[in-house]
Amino acid sequence: MAQLWGGRFTKETDRLVYNFNASISFDKKLFAQDIRGSKAHVTMLAASGILTQAEETEIIKGLDGILSDVENGSLAITSEYEDIHSFVEANLIDRIGEVGKKLHTGRSRNDQVALDMRLYCRDELLELEYLLKKLLTTIHGLMKEHIYTYMPGFTHLQKAQPVTFAHHLGAYMEMFKRDLSRILDIYKRMNVCPLGSGALAGTTYPLDRELTAALMDFDGPSLNSMDGVSDRDYVIELLSALSMIMMHLSRFSEEIIIWNSNEYQFIELDDAYSTGSSIMPQKKNPDIAELVRGKTGRVYGALTSLLTTMKGIPLAYNKDMQEDKEFTFDAIDTVKGCLLLFTGMINTMKVKKENMKTSAKNGFTNATDAADYLVNHGVPFRDAHSIVGQLVLRCIDKGVSLDDLPLEEYKEVSPVFENDIYEAISMETCVNKRNTIGAPGPDAMKKVISINEAYLKDISK
Repeated sequence: MAQLWGGRFTKETDRLVYNFNASISFDKKLFAQDIRGSKAHVTMLAASGILTQAEETEIIKGLDGILSDVENGSLAITSEYEDIHSFVEANLIDRIGEVGKKLHTGRSRNDQVALDMRLYCRDELLELEYLLKKLLTTIHGLMKEHIYTYMPGFTHLQKAQPVTFAHHLGAYMEMFKRDLSRILDIYKRMNVCPLGSGALAGTTYPLDRELTAALMDFDGPSLNSMDGVSDRDYVIELLSALSMIMMHLSRFSEEIIIWNSNEYQFIELDDAYSTGSSIMPQKKNPDIAELVRGKTGRVYGALTSLLTTMKGIPLAYNKDMQEDKEFTFDAIDTVKGCLLLFTGMINTMKVKKENMKTSAKNGFTNATDAADYLVNHGVPFRDAHSIVGQLVLRCIDKGVSLDDLPLEEYKEVSPVFENDIYEAISMETCVNKRNTIGAPGPDAMKKVISINEAYLKDISK
C-alpha cells in the first residue's frame, strides 16, 4: 500500500517502522468525523471556485457511500492503511477515480487530524453532558425523597453532627453541577475550527475558512495556523474535567461501599448492581462502586500522560501528538460507562432510614446541641463544652446515648439541665433548627431543592 506521502521516498518503510508509526488501530474511531470534515471541506472548495459543482457532488456521494458501508459493516477499516485519513482517501479514489484525488486540496493531515479530534471530543462532550444531567436528575429525586431521613454527618470519618440524607446527597449534587459547568465551558472554548491551517502556515488557495467552520457548527476558524495544528489544550481540559468527574464518583463510591457494609447498613444495593463470592455464600459485594473507584486512576493516568507528552513539544505539529488519542478514547469511554452504571446503582439502592437515624443517635452527634442548650441558659461555651464531654463519658460507660441518659445524671454534672434537654437534643430538633441556606434543616433543604429544580429545568432546554 503506497502512503499518501510516498513521492519523496525511494524505498519502502521498514515494516516495524510502519507499524510503530501507524495509527489506524485506534484513530479508526474517528471515521465519521473524518468524513464529516471532508464533506465540509469539499463543499467549501466548490463554493470558493476551487472545485466544480460536479466534482463536489461526486466526491460527497463517494464519501457518503464510504460512511454508509463502514456503519453497516460491509467495509472494514483494516491495518492495510496507515491512518483513517488514508483509508478514506484511498477508498474514495477506488470508488470515483481521479476526481477523488482532489479531496485533499488545500489541507494537510495536520489540520485534518486536529479537526477530527476536535469534532470527536465535541461529540463526546454532548454525550457526557447528557449522562451528567441524568445523574443530577437522579440525585435530585433522592434529595426530594429524603428531606426527613436523619443520618450522622462525619468529619475525619468520625460521627460529628446530625444531618439528613438529602443534605448529604446535596453535597454531591453541587460537585456534579460544577462538573457539568466545566463540560459546557470546555465545549465553548474548544468550538473553533482548525481546518484550513494547512501543515502549519495556511495555504495559498483562497479558502473560505468561515464557511468551513459554519458548515460544522463551529463558532469560527482558529486565528493562528500554528496553534490550529498544535493545540491540544482542549483535550487536556477534557481529561482534567473527566478526572474531576471520576474523583467525585470515587468519593461517592467510597461512601456507598461503607454504607453498604454490615457494620453500617445504611443502604442495600440492588442485586443487579452487586455480585457474590465464589466461596462465601453470604457475600453481596459492591463491585460496581469498587470498580468506579478503581477506574479513577485510569483516567488520572490519561491526563498525566498527555500533559507529559505535550510539555516539551515545540511548534508546530509533531508526531508525539498522535499519543493524544488512545488514552483520551479510553478515558471518555471509561467515564461514560461509570456515569451510566453509577446512576443506575444509586437509583435502585434501598435506603435504611431507621439504621441511619439510630447511628446518628448512638454516635453522640447531638453533643454540640447539648452544649448549645447550656449556652442558651447562660453557661459559657467553654464550660458547656467540658460539661457535655463529661456526659459523653458517662454514656460510653453505660452504653447509652445522650437521648437515653436519665435526667438525674444530667443534673449531677450540671444543675442547669431540665427535662426540655431531651427535646433540645432530639435528631429532629438538631437538624430542623439549622435553616440557614446550605444547612440540613427542612426549610433550607426545600429552598435548595427548589433552586435545583429550576436549574435542572434550565439545563434541559
